[in-house]
Amino acid sequence: MNRRSFTQALAGTIAGACSPGVKSDFLRGSVARADSADPALGAGFQVSIMLWTVFTDLPFEQRLEKVAEAGYRNVELVGEYEHWTDADFNRANAKRKELGITFDCTAGLKHGVANPDEREALLGELRRALPIMERIECPSMILLSGNRISGMSRDRQHQSCVDALKAAAETVEGKTINGQPVRLLLETIDPEENPQYFLTQLLEALDVIQTVNHPQVRLLYDFYHEQIAYGNLIAKLEKSFPYLALVHIADVPGRHQPGTGEINYQNIFRKLAELNYQGMIAMEFHPTDNPVAQLQAARELALHAAAEVSRSKISA
Repeated sequence: MNRRSFTQALAGTIAGACSPGVKSDFLRGSVARADSADPALGAGFQVSIMLWTVFTDLPFEQRLEKVAEAGYRNVELVGEYEHWTDADFNRANAKRKELGITFDCTAGLKHGVANPDEREALLGELRRALPIMERIECPSMILLSGNRISGMSRDRQHQSCVDALKAAAETVEGKTINGQPVRLLLETIDPEENPQYFLTQLLEALDVIQTVNHPQVRLLYDFYHEQIAYGNLIAKLEKSFPYLALVHIADVPGRHQPGTGEINYQNIFRKLAELNYQGMIAMEFHPTDNPVAQLQAARELALHAAAEVSRSKISA
């Protein structure tokens, strides 16, 4: 399953910015520690990969090896485990532990929060997913709104999002996985990818999260979707920041690596560092050429921006 089929079922390179010749000492010597979110190094955030976008022609364990080769120690899933046997779970867990990889988030629930008639089915899916999340030590689940419903007012669907997330919050109340609180992350999808999708605006999703008002229900800010839909990315980042737990990264158009399109990710990473963002930054792009090299470059761009912010604070 990939992200496009998942959401539909509910209805050059940055070399100039961080080439080897301009990498800082921070990048050459401290990247591994920065991925552990050491604030002293300027990177309160960690960096992850949404696995559906890369290495899809390889067996799962080899995909994790490629992720590690690119320098990442966090991976996000979209239900790749749906048909795994016990042996598959054992192999995946053994490989991720061998490589020092954490599964930080997953997705793939078939029902959305905007349809009140699907609420019990959604909660049932979530309850069934929790033991799997525990088995792979993955503490966060992405939730989607699903599509607009003919004949149902927008206000009623908006309220359904609130009510469903409140009920889902009760399901995960106080639960932890791998030492982290179980979190439910609400994501918007742009209307070009799915013209029928209900939650296409980040600020409406933010209003939902604020109304739910639960520490285990947070916002996923996908810059790719928001740029296609409405733009004004940094102002929305500042406004939604207190409720963010995850951001997704891909350039527009084409869903490729930062530097191939119209989004200034160097400024976005810098702003995240200035805000002292403590969540996860997940790369969710299709590399245009060498996946390992382009994933490395994207990671280094994020960490380099954080290092610049850290140095500027120190010098001030």
